[in-house]
Amino acid sequence: MKIKFCGAATGVTGSCHMITSGTHKILLDCGQFQGGKAQEALNYEEFPFDPAEIECVVLSHAHIDHCGRLPLLMKKGFKGKIYCTEATADLLDVMLKDSGYIHEKEAEWQNRKNERAGRPLVEPLYTFNDAVDCLKYIQPVLYDQLIDINDDMKIVFNDAGHILGSAITELWTDEGGKVTKLVFSGDLGATGRPILRDPTIIKKADYVIMETTYGNRLHPENSGDIEKLIEIIVKTAKRGGIVVIPSFAVGRTQELIYQLNRFYEENNKYRDELERLNVYVDSPMATTATEVFRRNADVFDEETKAYILKGDNPLDFKNLKFTRTTEESQALNFDRQPKIIISASGMCEAGRIRHHLKHNLWDPRSSVIFVGYQAEGTLGRNLLNGLKDVTLFGETIHVNAEIYNLEGFSGHADKDGLMEWLKGFQVTPKQLFLVHGELESKEAFAASVKQETGYDATIVREVSEYELESGECLSRSEALADAMDEETIEDIRRKVADVHEEMEKILYNTRLLVGQEVSPEQLANINNVVRSLEKDAMQLSTAVIEPNDNSFDLKVTPKV
Repeated sequence: MKIKFCGAATGVTGSCHMITSGTHKILLDCGQFQGGKAQEALNYEEFPFDPAEIECVVLSHAHIDHCGRLPLLMKKGFKGKIYCTEATADLLDVMLKDSGYIHEKEAEWQNRKNERAGRPLVEPLYTFNDAVDCLKYIQPVLYDQLIDINDDMKIVFNDAGHILGSAITELWTDEGGKVTKLVFSGDLGATGRPILRDPTIIKKADYVIMETTYGNRLHPENSGDIEKLIEIIVKTAKRGGIVVIPSFAVGRTQELIYQLNRFYEENNKYRDELERLNVYVDSPMATTATEVFRRNADVFDEETKAYILKGDNPLDFKNLKFTRTTEESQALNFDRQPKIIISASGMCEAGRIRHHLKHNLWDPRSSVIFVGYQAEGTLGRNLLNGLKDVTLFGETIHVNAEIYNLEGFSGHADKDGLMEWLKGFQVTPKQLFLVHGELESKEAFAASVKQETGYDATIVREVSEYELESGECLSRSEALADAMDEETIEDIRRKVADVHEEMEKILYNTRLLVGQEVSPEQLANINNVVRSLEKDAMQLSTAVIEPNDNSFDLKVTPKV
């Protein structure tokens, strides 16, 4: 049996792993890359396998970084079943349609710019209709249900406690009478979180693929404490500010609603202040996802079920308002009265949250509260790192608002939670692969694993394939990885992207293509950036850095 890591190999997005056994090829997840421009560009690269040869996809959960390229997989020739839990199937109907709509709108916006500039038009990654077609291949199954996915492979989904419907996958493969068990953690949730059950402990596995999002960090003490969140809200409201909470539409938003419900419905010291504050969920997808949560109460934890049996709806309270239309969303920023706005996307890379940041980051009375993981290169991470000026919709906004990070609300287990789950295996797995984490997170967790369990974990650093029985690495498709460390490679990639962006800006904004000259200052600007790139690239003896497939070809000789 072989495994090829095709995504979530160098970061926390794009989860996709191909399992090959005999004539069978299946995928664990098929996610979209998210983050900065360099990450987004990866979505347009060809899959490192033939989609038509994939028999089925076993999907861990409905977050876009795990499911977001399923419609593209279908467009490229995949015609098999997509196995997932019933709750995940319900969420996919929301997530994939929304993703297809966004890709269409982004392509329309880009093409309006391209037409004015005389540049070629672009195609969306996939469309709304592609997403609808993809849903036909969904095969929902129950937790703990043994499913034959082909003659030689069986799977069982176990609750991962990450989001509604999230699953840890057990995969049994029969190769000539020898049965091998592989466990894929998917994304593991933190224990003791509201609404969802704790992650299932798996006792036996020959091979384990494990996420490491928080492999080098503990959630700060009390960072998931709802009372701390309420204190920030009340303090902000008292000075006349607005609280903006970037939140993932599926998972974090529903947990926030659940937690806020307690303080709005019960007598407490903040009751008077809270009664004057409305909570707005400004995300059509989050609104629909919340309805999906309500329909899947059978997978809630016992505490949440007890609330429901008492007649309380844990996902609703009198001050909670859902906005769907663009006009309703815009009205939130025209009205400067104190309020709470929960909006997607959680990393501030798209969606309505960017409008709310534009209207509130400049205001020292307001607060922005992050409640989930912020990937490298995202606006959310930059704000947490102290960035003081951001550009939103072509306008520079100076950051005066207070910025908070309550990452204890994250749906991911922290280092201790990951270790607790791993220690549940009663027999040492033959091999442990660490994925879905930034390099420093994977390295730190591997060191902790060695110290506490004695396991020698394999750190997945790039797109690569392994023979499981021998442990041999069969291929590594990232040529740069042999010559340089991942951090340096990523730095060079960013510089490449900067070069193309700067060239595009100068060439097209100055109308060079219709014969106008480049000023000495502009030419010097290009040369400085290129020299910086060349200096770093000189460290590579044989590797060649090529632009992304969706970058333009520079075929104009400037007149100096």
